[in-house]
Amino acid sequence: MTTLLLVRHGETDWNADGRLQGQTDRPLSDFGRSQAQRLAGELESEEIEGIYSSDLSRARETAEIVGQRLGLPVALDPELREKDWGTWEGLTAVERDRVEFVGESTEAHQERMLRALRRISDRHPGSGCVLVVTHGGSMRRVQTVALGLALPVVENCGRWLCACENGSFRALD
Repeated sequence: MTTLLLVRHGETDWNADGRLQGQTDRPLSDFGRSQAQRLAGELESEEIEGIYSSDLSRARETAEIVGQRLGLPVALDPELREKDWGTWEGLTAVERDRVEFVGESTEAHQERMLRALRRISDRHPGSGCVLVVTHGGSMRRVQTVALGLALPVVENCGRWLCACENGSFRALD
């Protein structure tokens, strides 16, 4: 069994504006960096064995801030990216009502995310906790498998703990 601590990246300007980011590569805002610093302090006493991150800058920078504090390198994995929202990226909820969705299916996103987490778990079998910095939608795809439903979107730098054992996922908190 591998324990996976999934963390959503810190805030970006588009998060603050209610815009869908998907795979659009937005950097952390100053507030997002302070969230990541706070997260790093909170995780300092945890026994984290490894850090993996989406390669999008908002997740990568969050992971690097934590990794620097913990003295651990960050391994980037593009399969940990958020769903590709295609034609909806950069739009608010009101704006999306007027645009047809063309992008990655939720099923394809879930399959990609689970494949990445299984690969990470295989690298850390029966070991301590592995930190995975990813995205809100990506966390929801894992929750759906582990719990049978997705929880409300986790806040920026929020966490959710799960386990992967023999390729299956279950919630730990």
